[in-house]
Amino acid sequence: MTFRQLLTLGTVSATWFVMSAHAQAPYKITAGEFAKIYDPSVGEVKPWYINDHCFVRADDGTWHMFGITHAEPAAPLDEKFLAHATSPSLSAPDWQKHDPVLFYQPGEPWREAHVWAPYIVKHDGVYYMFYCAGDKDHTRYKIHLATSRDLWHWERHPANPLVVDGFDARDPMVIRHHGEWIMYYTANSEPAGGQHVVAAVTSSDLVKWGHKRVVFTHPARGTFGGPTESPFVVERHGKFYLFVCTNNPYNDTAVYVSEDPFAWEPKNQVGKFPAHAAEIAQDPLTMQWFISRAGWGQGGLYLAPLTWGD
Repeated sequence: MTFRQLLTLGTVSATWFVMSAHAQAPYKITAGEFAKIYDPSVGEVKPWYINDHCFVRADDGTWHMFGITHAEPAAPLDEKFLAHATSPSLSAPDWQKHDPVLFYQPGEPWREAHVWAPYIVKHDGVYYMFYCAGDKDHTRYKIHLATSRDLWHWERHPANPLVVDGFDARDPMVIRHHGEWIMYYTANSEPAGGQHVVAAVTSSDLVKWGHKRVVFTHPARGTFGGPTESPFVVERHGKFYLFVCTNNPYNDTAVYVSEDPFAWEPKNQVGKFPAHAAEIAQDPLTMQWFISRAGWGQGGLYLAPLTWGD
C-alpha cells in the first residue's frame, strides 16, 4: 500500500521552489500530502488534540511519539502530561495509543506549571527528554530534563531547571555539532517581551547549559505565541535549515537556511509548509524524510513525505 493510499482526513499538500544562498539555480522542495497517523481522541469521551511533539526510534526499531495533549478546546496552561504512542513504522496510519507519561509536578522541588513540547536524544544508552515545565512567572520559564533507558519509564534529573528564560521560553530542540550539543528554543528578545527570537545554549554533557546567544530574530514583537515557535534544525550538505512555526496563519511553518548553526536571517527564508508544530524525521531503513503537523482543533497528528531536492 502506498503512502497516498493511507490518507485519512485533513489532507494537505505543498510544493514550492527555493533558492539557496549560494546556489546557481533554484531547486525544488516538495512536501507530499499529509496523512493522519495518530488520533488522540481514541478511547476518550470527547475530542482531544496533539500539539508540539517529537519522534524517536528505539533500538528494536519501534517508533515512539511523545507530545502535548489535552481535551478540546485548547487549554495550554492545563496541559499536565504527555501523550505516548508507538508504531513499527514511522508512516503507518494506526499508531497505538499508550498511557500518558511525565505528569506535571507543581510542588517542590520541580514547581512545574505544565509539561510542553518534548524533544528526545539518545546518548550513551540513555534517552534525554527536554521539555518546557513552565512557571507562574512567564519571564522565567523553565526547561527541564527527564531521562529513561527504555522510553517507558522516566525520571526527572536533579539538575533541573536546565534553562530559565522568557517570555515563555519553550519548545527545546537539540542537535550534536562539532563535539558539542546545541539546544534551540523559542523566547523573546527581553524576558518580559520584545521581538520573537530563537535562542541557543550549548553543553558538553546534556546537563549543564550556557553561552546563550540569539540565533534568529523576527521583526514581529509580542508575547505568547509568535512566529518563532517550535524551532527545528536540520543539517544537510554543510547548510543548516531552521524550521519555525509562524502562527500566521495557524498552520504555517517557515524555513530559513544558513551556513552557520548560530545565525539565521529572515531574508534567507527558503520555503513554507502548511503545518503547525512541525517536526522533521528520517526513516533510517528507507532514508525517506518526513514532516509532521498537529495542533489545536486539527483532529490528530499528520505526516507527509518530504523531498529536499538539493
